[in-house]
Amino acid sequence: MQTLKITLTTLLGMIFCALLFTAGNAVAEQPVLTIDDCAKCHEQQPKEIAEAGSAHRDAINCLECHTGHRPSSPNNIPQCSMCHEGSDHYKLENCLRCHNPHQPLNIVLKGELKAECLTCHTEQNEQMVKNPSKHATFACNFCHADKHGVIPECVECHEPHSDQITQADCATCHEVHQPLVLNYPDSTKNILCAACHEQAYKLLTATKTKHHDVACVSCHANKHKTVPKCSDCHGLPHAEGIHNKFPVCGSCHNIAHDLNNFPSKNKKK
Repeated sequence: MQTLKITLTTLLGMIFCALLFTAGNAVAEQPVLTIDDCAKCHEQQPKEIAEAGSAHRDAINCLECHTGHRPSSPNNIPQCSMCHEGSDHYKLENCLRCHNPHQPLNIVLKGELKAECLTCHTEQNEQMVKNPSKHATFACNFCHADKHGVIPECVECHEPHSDQITQADCATCHEVHQPLVLNYPDSTKNILCAACHEQAYKLLTATKTKHHDVACVSCHANKHKTVPKCSDCHGLPHAEGIHNKFPVCGSCHNIAHDLNNFPSKNKKK
C-alpha cells in the first residue's frame, strides 16, 4: 500500500510538471505581432498611411493604437480621445464622419456642417456673429464643399458688380465671413468704386479740377461710406467772413465730384 501511494504521488507530480512545461512552452511559442505582420493582412491601411498618414505615420505605429488583436481584443478600434484632447473640437462625437484615421488630414465633409467646423475656425465664427449676413445662414460646407480646404470663387454664387471686376478683385473690399463690412487698401483703383458708384465716377472723371486725379480712397478713407470734410484737406482757405456766411462749402462749390458746376452759374443759364 505504501508503495502504491508513493507511486501515485510521484505520478501526480510528474503530470503536474508536464502541464506546467506544456503551458510554459505554449506561452513562449505564442507569436508576437509586429507592424510588418499587420501589412500581411491589412493592405489598404498601410498604403493610406504611407501616402498621407501625417503624424499617424511619423509619430506612432499600428500597435500603439491597436493595442491588441481580435478575437482576444474584441474592440481593438481605439477612441480618438485616447490621444487627442484639449480643445472643443476633440469633444465632438463621431470623428470618423470627417476623418479617416489613416489619413487624418484628408478631411471629407459630408452632410451639413457648421458647429463642427467652428470648433476650430473660431475667428471666422466671431466675424459672422459680430457682422451678420446671409453667409452666416449657410452650412460651412455649402461653400467649402466636399473636401476640407476648398476655397470657392465668389463669382460661383455672386454676379460681379460690373464687367470690369473679376474674382481677383472681390477680396479688395469684401471679407467672406463678414461680406457687408467693406474695407479697402489705399491702392484701390477708382474703377472698382465705379462699379457701385457710377454717377460719382462719371462726374469725377469729367471734371477738369484737381479732384479729377484724386483717388476715391484718398477722401473716402479707412471705412466705406466715410464722407470727409472739405477742410480735412483744404483747411479754411477763404476769409473768416465768407466761412461764417457760407459754413457749407457746397453752397458755392457744389459737390466734390463736380466742382465746376457752381449753383450760381446754373441759375444764370
